[in-house]
Amino acid sequence: MSAAPPKPIVAPSDPAPPPSIATQAPLAEVSERPFDLILIAAVLALLAIGTIEIYAATAAQAAVRHGDAAFFLQRQVVFLVLGGVAMWVAATLDYRVLRRRTYPLLAASILLLGATLAMPPLNGAKRWLMLGPLTFQPVELAKLALVTYLAASLSRKAEKVKTFTIGFVPHLVVCAVMMVVLLAQPDLGSSLILGATTLVMLFVAGARVSYIVMAILAAAPIAYQLIVGTPWRMRRFMAYFNPEAFSDREAYQMVQAHVSLGSGGVTGVGLGNSRQSLGYMPEGHNDFILAPIGEELGFVGVAVVLALFGVLVWRGVRAALGARDTFGGYVALGITMMFGMQALLNIGVVLGVVPNKGITLPLVSYGGTSLVITMFLVGLILNVGRRAEFVSRKRTLVNQARPLRRRQRVQVVVG
Repeated sequence: MSAAPPKPIVAPSDPAPPPSIATQAPLAEVSERPFDLILIAAVLALLAIGTIEIYAATAAQAAVRHGDAAFFLQRQVVFLVLGGVAMWVAATLDYRVLRRRTYPLLAASILLLGATLAMPPLNGAKRWLMLGPLTFQPVELAKLALVTYLAASLSRKAEKVKTFTIGFVPHLVVCAVMMVVLLAQPDLGSSLILGATTLVMLFVAGARVSYIVMAILAAAPIAYQLIVGTPWRMRRFMAYFNPEAFSDREAYQMVQAHVSLGSGGVTGVGLGNSRQSLGYMPEGHNDFILAPIGEELGFVGVAVVLALFGVLVWRGVRAALGARDTFGGYVALGITMMFGMQALLNIGVVLGVVPNKGITLPLVSYGGTSLVITMFLVGLILNVGRRAEFVSRKRTLVNQARPLRRRQRVQVVVG
């Protein structure tokens, strides 16, 4: 009597191939994953390095101006606490609620960006809303609103993304509106980040490369006019090629940053031993935070910061590819690309690779609005990465039809 064939079972260890963001078909839910501890460790390490260097870079300045060497450190700790709450909220709520709030969030961010133009200038720019003793930078909210809008629209349009009038132009128009307001503030660095993030998300969603190239070529004359037609931007551009000639004006920060990095050598001069922080390096705790890091921690410290951002991008892309729906995948991808491009642009400015753009280093630079919303965005990546996966019906049927192969032991019998 022959034995009954074994009942087909699903191999629990048989991993499903990572679906592309644009082709996921979620059907069957499995258990929820834990938080990405590697991503959390990288974020905490960047926050720790930034907090330590903010104190080291501002202690002397704060003691002279405010009578308290820990003035900026205390404010940064408050921002960290608020950012921690924001990250926890973003990591635990149902991120799909952002999809239902996309257009109100988008409209509010654009209105707030426009409201900054009515504010008095601060450091030569109108980028902040004055709320009594507090200031709010709407561009950080605009980053969240743009990524949310693109994720919701691209996931809804699916194959229509390949068309010009439906899948390409509307997204470009929304981004262009934000960029125009940012350029009026002026904030060229943030406008470049938003534009580049939009093009990357459109490319991943399946937009035609010819459309993207056409958009870049159309923007080139505008960028040229913005530089050549604005005297201070032209001087800053010329200072990039000849910093010594502008070392007392437009290239002052760049030259001092190079001095800081050069003084650090391989291992740095040690924490708290920076000489450039004794009044020679203005805004060393903001846009140029990498300079005191390079001076006090040396090449090793800069390499660690770069490696940590590499880990952040890696885990962010991993969360996007493992998302349970296309909206979450696009959200995680957009935030990750925005972090990566902003970090590269900031590091390039400090190293002298690109002209000065006035943009912060995420999670490291001093700031209130920037740090809190950045940590909220990190929480969204953690949220997308931990939510329950879905296995497509096709994959489930294949697994059920394929019996689990087991190794058979060959027994030799000697008669």
